[in-house]
Amino acid sequence: MPFRRIVLVLAGILFILPYSAYGDTAAAPYEQEFVATAYYSPVPGQCCYVTGGLAADRVVNGVGVRAADGTDVYPGMAAAPAAFPFGTRIAVPGLGVMEVHDRGGAIVELPGGVHRIDVWAGHGEEGLARALAFGVQRFRGTVYPAGAPQPPVALDIVRLPAPFARLKTYARAEGLLGARPHAGGQGYSVVLLQQYLRGLGYLTHPVTGLFGPATEAALRTFLSAMRLDVPSGELTERATAFLLAATRRKDGARNVIHTVHSGSSPRAVRAAQKALRLLGFYRGRTHGTYDDALFRAILAFQQGEHLVGAADDPGAGRIGPLTKAALERERFRILVAQDAEHLLLRHRIRERMRESGENIDRFLAEGDTGSDVRILQQFLTERGFFPREKINGAFGPLTKSAVLVFQMAEGLVRNALDPAAGYVGPGTLARLQDGKIRELYAKVRAEGWGVL
Repeated sequence: MPFRRIVLVLAGILFILPYSAYGDTAAAPYEQEFVATAYYSPVPGQCCYVTGGLAADRVVNGVGVRAADGTDVYPGMAAAPAAFPFGTRIAVPGLGVMEVHDRGGAIVELPGGVHRIDVWAGHGEEGLARALAFGVQRFRGTVYPAGAPQPPVALDIVRLPAPFARLKTYARAEGLLGARPHAGGQGYSVVLLQQYLRGLGYLTHPVTGLFGPATEAALRTFLSAMRLDVPSGELTERATAFLLAATRRKDGARNVIHTVHSGSSPRAVRAAQKALRLLGFYRGRTHGTYDDALFRAILAFQQGEHLVGAADDPGAGRIGPLTKAALERERFRILVAQDAEHLLLRHRIRERMRESGENIDRFLAEGDTGSDVRILQQFLTERGFFPREKINGAFGPLTKSAVLVFQMAEGLVRNALDPAAGYVGPGTLARLQDGKIRELYAKVRAEGWGVL
């Protein structure tokens, strides 16, 4: 009997060994060819979206909070075809080790046994810039199946280039007004903020795309000059409007006011009268004559700026270098404030259109369908480029032709051979919407928000 037991045990071992060996082989690492791209997590308040809007970018990239297996997004996460179970790790020389947590409609096995893979590149503008720069890469990686010994996940996405200039192509129509850069953040919207602050002379620090202490200090100084009581740790909507308005005004708003005294030219006196009326100190006619009314207006302004104390102080009632500088500064601030209010009104109209479904929130091309295409066709119809009876929400050859004619009429493209011809990208979308916003702006100014 003992001998028979030994024989049975040996037979069992021999029977099991092939299956055990097969299992070890299945779990062993192996080499695989991949075609890789990158995806990111879109967030509200970006300056740019690759498809034209937050909702559309989320359709392409996912909501960007959790992967298909429920894991929160993190550096080193990847999307791969179903042939790679969740938990599979892939090591790529020069890139790192990533783990499969996600899927995607385009993440499939390609002809020739090559597999698609998508690498998570980060959040917001920085993530988008990194994903665009990553492009399409082909490499050979080592696959470590789930449940087998695996190397630790190690993918430092910060080492991947994120050139913010790549986002300029995708800038939204509202530009910086639609973005919300904040302290500690990085992105193209921070680049724009820094460029504006440098252009106005508030920032001497190089443009880096990082909202650091130097940028916050420069923004704080600008806000103080504009007398805006808003945080400097983020660029608020109101601060943005003032920044844009100041940039547009800066070249034409200086050296308008001249030295003024009793013997000054009518031209110089008229400029002073206009400026002081704008600031609320002068209520007389713009007749170019230096009189008591102008004297009192200049004096009141000087006293408000603590330049003089009484009417008999030296320089009182006259515009010298110090008063001229103060007047120009205040005149500039008031004009900027007026322009900023116009920009804010236009932006709110755009937002109201978006809320009511009258705004196009993605770039469009032939083959697209849906409400955005219908709105596009309506815009084109209102401008005489598309027949009303053909509005159907389908971007076909007729819509493409109408877009091309509109683009050529607006000087956006030269002919049908232009790469942007017939495509509703950032420039075309901005021009289309601008006409509608101008129309609604006039109505709101005349009749109030009720017209919307």
